[in-house]
Amino acid sequence: MQWSLLRPVGLVPAALVLTTIAASAEGGKSAGPSEFLLVAQIVLLIAVGRGLGEIMQRLGQPSVIGELLAGILLGPSLFGWVWPDAQHAIFPKTPEQKAMIDGIAQFGMLLLLLLTGMETDLKLVRKVGKAAIAISIAGILVPFACGFALGEFLPDTLLPNPQARLVASLFMGTALSISSVKIVAVVVREMNFMRRNVGQIIVATAVIDDTIGWIIIAVIFSLASQGALDIASVAKAVLGTLAFLAISFTIGRRLAFQLIRWANDNLVSTAPVITVILLMMCAMALITHLIGVHTVLGAFVAGILVGESPILTRQIDERLRGLISSFFMPVFFGLAGLSADLTVLRDPHLLMLTGLLVVIASVGKFGGAFVGGTVGGLNTRESLALASGMNARGSTEVIIATIGLSIGVLSQNLFTMIVTMAIVTTMAMPPMLRAALAKLPMNEEEQERLEREEFEKRGFVANLERPLLAVDESVNATFAAHIAGLIAGMRGLPITVLHIGKRAKDQEKGRDEEESPEAVVKKAAETVSAHGDGDAGSVDVVTRAKRAELGEAIADEARKGFDLLVIGVDKVAAAKDRFDRKIEDIAAKFEGPLAIVAAKGKHLKQPVPEALNILVPVSGSGVSKRGAEVAVALAQAGSGSLRVIYVATTRDKGAQRGASRGLSHEAGILKDASDLAARYEVDITTTLRANRAPEAAILREIETTDVDLVVMGVDRIQADHLSFGGVADAVLRQAKVSVLLVSSGEARHVAPEKA
Repeated sequence: MQWSLLRPVGLVPAALVLTTIAASAEGGKSAGPSEFLLVAQIVLLIAVGRGLGEIMQRLGQPSVIGELLAGILLGPSLFGWVWPDAQHAIFPKTPEQKAMIDGIAQFGMLLLLLLTGMETDLKLVRKVGKAAIAISIAGILVPFACGFALGEFLPDTLLPNPQARLVASLFMGTALSISSVKIVAVVVREMNFMRRNVGQIIVATAVIDDTIGWIIIAVIFSLASQGALDIASVAKAVLGTLAFLAISFTIGRRLAFQLIRWANDNLVSTAPVITVILLMMCAMALITHLIGVHTVLGAFVAGILVGESPILTRQIDERLRGLISSFFMPVFFGLAGLSADLTVLRDPHLLMLTGLLVVIASVGKFGGAFVGGTVGGLNTRESLALASGMNARGSTEVIIATIGLSIGVLSQNLFTMIVTMAIVTTMAMPPMLRAALAKLPMNEEEQERLEREEFEKRGFVANLERPLLAVDESVNATFAAHIAGLIAGMRGLPITVLHIGKRAKDQEKGRDEEESPEAVVKKAAETVSAHGDGDAGSVDVVTRAKRAELGEAIADEARKGFDLLVIGVDKVAAAKDRFDRKIEDIAAKFEGPLAIVAAKGKHLKQPVPEALNILVPVSGSGVSKRGAEVAVALAQAGSGSLRVIYVATTRDKGAQRGASRGLSHEAGILKDASDLAARYEVDITTTLRANRAPEAAILREIETTDVDLVVMGVDRIQADHLSFGGVADAVLRQAKVSVLLVSSGEARHVAPEKA
C-alpha cells in the first residue's frame, strides 16, 4: 500500500526535472552539438529507465522492459505527442547531437553482449549438450522459416529497400528465431530451477540459440554491406567467422586467462582487470569488423572467454555488471524505445500486421521449441516449460532490431513492430514459465544430484578458485607441492608457487626442473586426471621468487585474491608450543585459510608418494568438517585409503545438535562423514574410540593402523603467536606420520581444551 502511494509522489520531481530541461533546451538551441543536451538526455534515460525498471521488477517482469518503456514514453509515442516542441528540443534529430548519444549507446551494446557472454555457461551446455543442441536446432528452424516467409510477403512500403528483400527476409527469420538468454536465465534462477534438469536444458538451449543467432546476424551484416548476394563475400564472412571462433576458443581462451591473471597480479592501479577486459572486448570487436561481420560477435565471444577465466573474482564481476546495468543498459534500451513510434500503430493496417507478427513469432518459437523438446527426450510438461521460456525475445531482439535499423535493412515502422513484439513476448514469458515450472515434479536421481550440489555450494574445497603454494627447497616443500597439486588438479585450478628459501632466485631460473615444486604440482595434477577426477593439462603453474622480506612478500601475494595458502618449509614446529618463526611470519600476513604441511616418516624418503593412507579426526564442528572435506578430496584425487576417527573437545559440544538425528552423537557424526565420502564415491573406514583424550585417540589410531597422513581441520586461536590449540600441537609434535593442518581464515576466541 505504501509503495503504491509513493509511486505518484516519485513522478513529481521527475516531471519538474523534465520541464526544467525542456525549457532550458528550448531557450538554448544552437546549431552545433550541446554537452548540456547530452547530459540531459542521459539523466532522463537513466532516471526514467531505472525507475520504470524497478517497478517492472516488483511486478515480476524483467527490468529491461521498464528501460524500453522509458524510451517509448520519452519518445514520439507519448512525450512527443503531448509536448512535441519540448521533445524535439531535448532529443533533436540533428546528426551531430544524435551522434553523441548514439556513440554511448553503441558502446553500451558491445558491453551488453560482453555481459551476455559472461553469463554464458559453456560447461552447462556441454553437460546437456546433445539434448540442448537438438532442441535448439528445431527451435530455430521453425520460427526462422516463419520469419523468412513473413519477410517475403511484407508490403514494399515496410521495406526501406524492396530490391534487397532477401536480406530483410533473412533478418526477419533471425529476429523471430532467437531467444534472450539473459531474460530466460533470470526467470529460471528466480524459480530456483537453474540446477534442475529442465532448467539447465532451457538455459543451455537459450545459450545455443543466442550463439547461433549472433553468427547468423554477423553473416547477414556482411551480406547487407555488399548490397547484393555476393557468394565470395558471404563465403569470406562465414569462413572468417569460423576461423575467429576456432582461434578464440583455443588460443584465445588461454590468452584471455593469462592477460586477466597478469593484470590482477602485476598492476597496482585501480580496477586493472576491468581495464584489460574492456580492451579485450574492443580488440575482438575490431577483429570481427575487419573480417566483415558485426562487432557484436566479437564482444559476445570476449564475454564467454572472460566468464570462463578462473581469475574473475566476484568483486570484479559485480563492478563490471553494476556499471553496465546502471548506466549503459538504460541508455541503450531507452534510445531503442525512442526510435519506436507507437503512434504509427493507430493505422489499422500496421496494427494488424504487428498482431500477426506477434502471433507468428510466438507460435513459431513455441511450436518449434515444443517439437524440439519432444524429439530431444523431454516429456510433455518439460517441453511446455521449455517452449514457454524460449518465447522471450527481450534485450536480444532489441539489439538485433537496432542493428537492422542502423544498416538500413529495417524501416522505422518495421523496427517499431519488432520492438513491440519483443515487449509483448517478453512480458508474457515470466508468468507462463513460472506456471509451467511449478507443475514439474522432481525425480529421485535429480533430488540426489541437487543435494550433492547444494552441499558443494556450502563446502570449502568445491569453492576454491586459486591456491598459493609457499615453499623453500626442503623435502617438506616437495611433499607440500604434491598435496597442493592433488587439490588443484581436481578442478583444474591455476596455482602460484612462491619460493621463499635462500635459493629462490635459482629456483626461478629453472634449476632442478624435474624435482622442482612446479614439476611436482603438475605431476600430481596429471595423477588426478589419470583417475578421471581432473582435467589433464589444465593446471596452470606460475613461479614467483621472494624479492622482499618474507612478511612483505606474503602480503604482496595475499592482495591478489588467493583463497588458500599451502605452506611447505623445512622446519614446522619450534620449541614448546610454538611454530617456527618463518611459519608465524607467513600466517601473520595471510588472512585466508592455511594448509600447513609437515612431512614425516616415509614421506621424508618418498615425498611424492604413489598413494596416501589418510586419517582424519572428526568431532561435528565446522573446522573438523573442513578437514574431512580436504581429506576426502585428497583420497578422491589419488589411490589410497581413508580412515575417519571420532574425537571430541569441550568446544565441540555445541556441534552435537548438528549430527544426524535418530543416532547417538558419535555415530551420527561418523555417519555424516560417511555420507560426505559417499558423495564423492570414496570408501572409508570409521573408528570410535571412547573415553580417550582427543590427541591420545588420534595417536593411538596412528600406531595401530597403516596411515601415513593425518589431516586435521583446526581453528586459529587468538593469541600473541600462531596457535591451533593443544590437540593439534600434540599431534603435530608426537605423530610419527605426516600431518596436514587446515585452518580457518580468521583467528577466534576459543575456550581452552580439556583432555
